[in-house]
Amino acid sequence: MKNYIRYMKNNPKVYWFRRKLYGWGWFPITWQGWLATLLFIIICLLNGFYLEYKVGSGNNPSATDLNIFFGIILISIIVLLIICFKTGEKPRWSWGK
Repeated sequence: MKNYIRYMKNNPKVYWFRRKLYGWGWFPITWQGWLATLLFIIICLLNGFYLEYKVGSGNNPSATDLNIFFGIILISIIVLLIICFKTGEKPRWSWGK
């Protein structure tokens, strides 16, 4: 755990997202990174709530509703990945420090 905290605090290039110590991917380390992650989660939740509101309880969603739902999810994922690639370290598989 100490290595992880030391790794997070060592950010001379002011990345929004740092490469994970184990595995592939990033984690947010600045307020901008946390904000981007939080906005992604909020968009996904609102999208789900909207689909529930639009369809109503007990009804099946139409093809258009599902296309909009999955389209918004896909666009949100792509935007978050672009932000991570532009403001984060280069991703690669890592087995630890």
